[in-house]
Amino acid sequence: MKFSELQLNDQVLDALEAMRFDECTPIQEKSIPVILEGRDLIAVAQTGTGKTAAYLLPVLNKLSEGNHPEDAINCIVMSPTRELAQQIDQQMEGFSYFMPVSSVAVYGGNDGVLFEQQKKGLMLGADVVIATPGRLIAHLSLGYVDLSRVSYFILDEADRMLDMGFYDDIMQIVKYLPKERQTIMFSATMPAKIQQLANTILNNPAEVKLAVSRPAEKIVQAAYVCYENQKLGIIRSLFAEQTPERVIIFASSKLKVKEVTKALKMMKLNVGEMHSDLEQAQREEVMHEFKAGRVNILVATDIVARGIDIDDIRLVINYDVPHDSEDYVHRIGRTARANNDGVALTFINEKEQSNFKQIENFLEKEIYKIAVPEELGEAPEYKPRSYDGRGKRNFRSSKGGRNTNKGAGNKKKGGTPKGRNGRAPEKK
Repeated sequence: MKFSELQLNDQVLDALEAMRFDECTPIQEKSIPVILEGRDLIAVAQTGTGKTAAYLLPVLNKLSEGNHPEDAINCIVMSPTRELAQQIDQQMEGFSYFMPVSSVAVYGGNDGVLFEQQKKGLMLGADVVIATPGRLIAHLSLGYVDLSRVSYFILDEADRMLDMGFYDDIMQIVKYLPKERQTIMFSATMPAKIQQLANTILNNPAEVKLAVSRPAEKIVQAAYVCYENQKLGIIRSLFAEQTPERVIIFASSKLKVKEVTKALKMMKLNVGEMHSDLEQAQREEVMHEFKAGRVNILVATDIVARGIDIDDIRLVINYDVPHDSEDYVHRIGRTARANNDGVALTFINEKEQSNFKQIENFLEKEIYKIAVPEELGEAPEYKPRSYDGRGKRNFRSSKGGRNTNKGAGNKKKGGTPKGRNGRAPEKK
């Protein structure tokens, strides 16, 4: 469907034409009419599906019609991270180019000048405020922010906000909002806690849910079945012969991020780390250095799995198996973007086998398994059903990983997996 077929006004369509936006994505086609109707909405869609435009365009359409107070904050967009808030703000600038709609982005940082700019925008009543929860609460606590006339309350990446511990902050912000408002919630997944939040703050919402798409065909996916204490050794072997470029390593906890980063620094590799213990300014600096190519390897928690806008990632390593299929798709989706090829490797310890098997079931294919390097010793067999979930191991170990997996073979320099015939595994 084309944007011109939706009930969007000329100002919005002019902006879309200027930005060369013509065809709607599925989430835009399904969400925009619902939001234009004025209904509350909960939408489940992955990052990269065009969800930002799916909520900004209909809200801008309404604001540009001039039926809202000029000196009030009319729309709040909540974002889990500063990086995503900045991206939303950039899209906002483009979409609102032909409209008399003002906006301000409100996020953390150590810059006092930035805080004053945000304060000014909030006090003057910017039409759209794009904010991280903590920084908006900081401004609210100082008493000069009036949210009593907000018409639209939008939560982007709601599941990530809850994962980061922002539930109480969101509920505190809701107390400042009028009951008569339109609430729109976008989430990449729909766990029980998201459903609970929706039941609390939404009023009879429409639901739009897009099936989680499979990873891009260009991504070569492979895995190592190993013991937990072999994971660092596998990384050392991958990077021993050739300095890697444009690599993201995802770990399940900040403790593991720090551990892996320390090990890679001891290998004299150019590595940066990204986790919640870092100040916002530090996170921004690390991301800037990675984007600029001055840092080759980024070790991170899932805080950067979504919303990161880097097109030339060569390799993604899952140091731990992601919690679910959606997280797996989000993580490895950082590679093979903008027509580039990419490789995604996952390390699977004994306890993670059943979880990884669920991911394979979702992908409807078996992921190629690479033998653990001989020097690292024994490796477990891949028998996900034999792990009973209570810490008991019911499978055998094989020496050096040689008989661990069917078709396991050698590695190519730089980390791309190879089969017995010397070629990369077939992309299915």
